[in-house]
Amino acid sequence: MKRVVITGLGCISPVGNDVETVWQNLIAGKHGIGTITKFDCSNLKVNIAAEVKDFEPERYINKSEIRRTDVYAQYALAAAKQAVEESGLDVEGAIEPSRFGVYVGSGIGGISTFVTECNKLAEKGPARISPFFIPMMIGNMASGLIAIKYKAEGVNLPIVTACATSTHAIGEAFRSIKCGQADAIIAGGAEASINALSMAGFTNCMALSTRNDPDSSSIPFDARRDGFVMGEGAGIVVLEEYEHAKARGAHIYCEIAGYGNTCDAFHVTAPHPEAAGSSRAIRLAMEEAVLQTDEQLYINPHGTSTPLNDKVETLAIKIAFGEEDARKVAISATKSMVGHMLGAAGAIEAIVTAKTLQTGIIHPTVGYQEPDPECDLDYVPNVAREQNVTQALSLSLGFGGHNAAIAFKAMDK
Repeated sequence: MKRVVITGLGCISPVGNDVETVWQNLIAGKHGIGTITKFDCSNLKVNIAAEVKDFEPERYINKSEIRRTDVYAQYALAAAKQAVEESGLDVEGAIEPSRFGVYVGSGIGGISTFVTECNKLAEKGPARISPFFIPMMIGNMASGLIAIKYKAEGVNLPIVTACATSTHAIGEAFRSIKCGQADAIIAGGAEASINALSMAGFTNCMALSTRNDPDSSSIPFDARRDGFVMGEGAGIVVLEEYEHAKARGAHIYCEIAGYGNTCDAFHVTAPHPEAAGSSRAIRLAMEEAVLQTDEQLYINPHGTSTPLNDKVETLAIKIAFGEEDARKVAISATKSMVGHMLGAAGAIEAIVTAKTLQTGIIHPTVGYQEPDPECDLDYVPNVAREQNVTQALSLSLGFGGHNAAIAFKAMDK
C-alpha cells in the first residue's frame, strides 16, 4: 500500500478566490454572507447567501469556452488551475498521463444552465435551446473538462453524494492512489446553485435559515441555529503518491492517512438520530490512519447550522472518541463563514484542514453566542486559536444518509 499526500490546493469561495486570501479571512473570522445579488430575490422567503465575489473566469478559461461552460464548471476549472500549478504537475514530463486522474464531483451540477434553458423554452420555444445545454448541465463535466485540460488519461470518477460529494471524491482518490491505480489525482468538488429555483427548493424543504441576518444565520452548534446558508464555489486538492512527490521535490502539505464511507440508510434528509453511520465513518478513518485521541487532534465538522445535523454530529464525535476524549478535541466549522457550498463543501474543508496542520492555527466558529446543551464540545468560538495540531479529521454528512470522514496527518511531526 502506498502513502498519499497533498501537493496542491486551489479554491474559489465566498471569502476569497485563492487559498491564501481564503485562509487569512477565515482565521480573522470574516464571513462571506450577504444579501443575494445574482438575481431579484424580493419574492423569496430567504434573501441571503454566501456568494462568490469578483470571479473573473477569463483568468482561467478562454472566452470561447466561457459561454459553453456552466458556472460550477468554471469554478472547478479555476480551482484546479491553482492546485495543479502549485503542485508542479502541469510541467511537461512531471507525470505519466495514464497515471494521472481526476475525481471532481458536484452535488447538483449545472443547475444555473438548467434554469436559463427552461426559461428560454417557456418564452421562446425549443428551437432556441442551446446546443451546449446538455454538456453544460451534466454533473460529470467539470471532471471531464479538467482531465482534458491537463491530459489526465487515468482514473476519472465524478462522485455525487449531495453534501458529502467532495469529501467522498477526495477519499476515493486516496483509495485509488493507495492501491496503486494512479500516481496523482486532482480531487474535489464545485457548486453554483444560488438561483431562484434552488433557493426556493431548499427553503421549502426547510433546510435554509430564514433569519436573513448575515451575522447570525450560519451559526453551527449555537442554540439559535435554524438552518444553513447557501454557499457556492469550488475546492480542489492534488493528491499524490508520497514517493512520486518526494522524487520530484514537490511541496507537501500533509498526508491523507484514512477514509471512512458509510450510509445511515435511514431518511432522505435527516441524519440517523443515534449517529450510527456517521460515528462509524469517523472510526473507520481513525483506525486506518491510526490516529491518537489527544489534544493535538483537530476536527473540521460538517457543521451545517441545522438543528438536527449539529446535534447528531456532536453525538457521532462522542461515540467515536468516547465522551472524555471528545472534549479534548478542537472543532471549528468553516460553514460559519462560507455557508454551505454543497458539493464543494468537503473540499474547502479539506483545504482548511491541510492549512491548519501546516500553520498550527485553528480558525474559529464565528457567530457562536448561545451554547446548546446537546452541542457541548469545544467549537473554538469566534476567535482563532494557535495549537500544535498533528492529526485531523474532516467530516461530511449528505442528504440520503451519506457519511464521509477523511483523516489527515502532519508531515515530519
